[in-house]
Amino acid sequence: MNKLIDGFLRFKKNVFPQKRALFRDLAGAQSPTALFITCADSRVVPDLITQSQPGDLFICRTVGNQIPPHGSAPEGGVASSIEYAVHALGVQHVIVCGHSDCGAMNAVLHPERLKDLPSTNAWLKNAAAARSVVLENYVGLVDDVLLHLLAEENIVAQIENLKTHPAVAARLARGELQLHGWFYHIHSGDITTYDAQAGRFAPLDHGSATATPPRRIYHFSAGDAA
Repeated sequence: MNKLIDGFLRFKKNVFPQKRALFRDLAGAQSPTALFITCADSRVVPDLITQSQPGDLFICRTVGNQIPPHGSAPEGGVASSIEYAVHALGVQHVIVCGHSDCGAMNAVLHPERLKDLPSTNAWLKNAAAARSVVLENYVGLVDDVLLHLLAEENIVAQIENLKTHPAVAARLARGELQLHGWFYHIHSGDITTYDAQAGRFAPLDHGSATATPPRRIYHFSAGDAA
């Protein structure tokens, strides 16, 4: 606790004065560019990884970066975070970010390890589709490789769950929202991003494809349907 208090005191003395104007502007409202949904793992620090400033990211953290489908019982407040960020704040991007050496994905791979964690076990059922994809299509691989593949497939599966949320579906249809799947490599500091067209993860750069390319909804009149 002393370490945390010391950190706050340094922030108040050295950091806050340099950003006083920014915090004054943020005191009344926020206008983040992206909703960043990631794992609760302490090694994943979105602001640090992206070098973002206060007010840039609306962050939602869950064990295993899980996004329950809309209307499912164990949403755990995730739906309200998505709805608020997308509908009320009007973010233009949603990033689903998994990572290497994920304990949650390790538990999905070996569910027997969750026997004393019933709540976590129930929560990680949202990764069942990703687990099936990996176990049924990658036979005979060692655990480390399976874990990496599972973490990637889980990102793709959670993006699909994300699309079931009404606010997301509506803005996707209008071409006002883009969804991104990121994989953060803790040991190297690299990020790979899901390229939906190629069906694989590639190094993140300005030309990287989005998981769900923006599209425009087709408007037609009653006469067009006749």
